[in-house]
Amino acid sequence: MSTSMPLSMPDSIFFPRGNGLALGELAEMAGAALANGVDPERTVSGIAPLTEAGSDDLSFFDNVRYADDLATTAAACVVVDQKNLRLIPPQVGALIAKDVQSAFAAAGQALFPLAVAPTAASGQSGLSPRADIHPTARIEDGVTVESFAVIGPHVAIGRDTLVGAGAIIGAGCRIGRSSRIGPGVCVTHALLGNRVILHPGVRVGQDGFGYAAGPAGLRKSVQIGRVIIQDDVEIGANTAVDRGAIRDTVIGEGTKIDNQVQIGHNVTIGRHCAIVAQVAISGSTTIGDGVMIGGQTAINGHLTIGDGAQIAAVSSVAGDVPAGARWGGTPAKPVREWFREMTLLSELAKKRRSPRKNDE
Repeated sequence: MSTSMPLSMPDSIFFPRGNGLALGELAEMAGAALANGVDPERTVSGIAPLTEAGSDDLSFFDNVRYADDLATTAAACVVVDQKNLRLIPPQVGALIAKDVQSAFAAAGQALFPLAVAPTAASGQSGLSPRADIHPTARIEDGVTVESFAVIGPHVAIGRDTLVGAGAIIGAGCRIGRSSRIGPGVCVTHALLGNRVILHPGVRVGQDGFGYAAGPAGLRKSVQIGRVIIQDDVEIGANTAVDRGAIRDTVIGEGTKIDNQVQIGHNVTIGRHCAIVAQVAISGSTTIGDGVMIGGQTAINGHLTIGDGAQIAAVSSVAGDVPAGARWGGTPAKPVREWFREMTLLSELAKKRRSPRKNDE
């Protein structure tokens, strides 16, 4: 069986196209405006890069490095900002947006709603006869529980929620409405809000790493807190969120967490934060609202990171970060200070590499 196909194009087997949406409708959904002369009734059914887009596709342009690709694109329409509108070829329509990436994302969600969150692997809805659902569990109408999922005693699951194949929901857990629990997820000792998305392999509610050192070695500290995940949180594949020790671990509404992130016990994360892959947050750290943390950053325990702070990727944070600050480096510090140090080290290295006069 042949599997050859253009590598850059979406696969219609996994993400089938629908009947499409009119450009006028897409513009309204994306908070964009149609350029002069664009037919609001023209429909598009797909999204694609400039170089691969066809006459039924929407694309985007936000970097002049790709001006040559824009000049030759066959896309039906391109999302663009006002300053680059002049570069759009006359045969191509334009959706004008203040934030190109955000508008294109909104259009993509409208065209491919099934790509936004995990879907039922079986393609079926309802409660699978091969799921293990405890008789005391309370499950509202419209819930899908797939094969080999386990729903423990006294669990409550809100309507229109999906529990994927092989997922485990431990005793007493609560999951709100319209949530998506991916295949192989394990949730224990946790309360989840509405529209929460947990991608495959997420682990929520296991005990944190706590030990007391003594003459006999390491004595395990009990972890009797919970995990509270508020509305509209999304957590990427294979991320782990430890339950609290004697208080709760909390993730605030609207926060988005990438794959393979470690969140220790008693951590509090504010609302609408963005945490990129392989970040490690040690126990009892408090992170404010709107914080952005770059990939592979390590954050020490018992720290406070203020509202709106930004931490550069591959940083090591050993002290409190003020609200609104931009820090980076190892150990992390204000970015201007970090850049000055890097520049000075580079200059010193160049001097050491330069041949000495006596050696010439």
